[in-house]
Amino acid sequence: MPSAGHAALLAEVVELRAKSEQLGRALATRAVIDQARGMVMVLAPCSSERAWDLLVCVSQNCNIKLRDVATALVATTEDETLPEQIRRELRRALRRLHAADRG
Repeated sequence: MPSAGHAALLAEVVELRAKSEQLGRALATRAVIDQARGMVMVLAPCSSERAWDLLVCVSQNCNIKLRDVATALVATTEDETLPEQIRRELRRALRRLHAADRG
């Protein structure tokens, strides 16, 4: 029968592994979001902050996670088609951005 100290150590190891996996996923997600942000900066053109806001807006208006919007946008560099809902909302967001710059 394991001691209380052994059980506590085992619980800590399990927790640390879970946190490590979560951080790994966050880093991978962050990379694709940063790539999408760069694409928006070229398309718009706009600052990094405005590109972030635009991606967040598209995500919220489509009710699609930001990482999934970013993944779909980055996939277009490999000849993937941007889903219609995201394409439509991205177009709207870009128009709003350009209108705000003119106004």
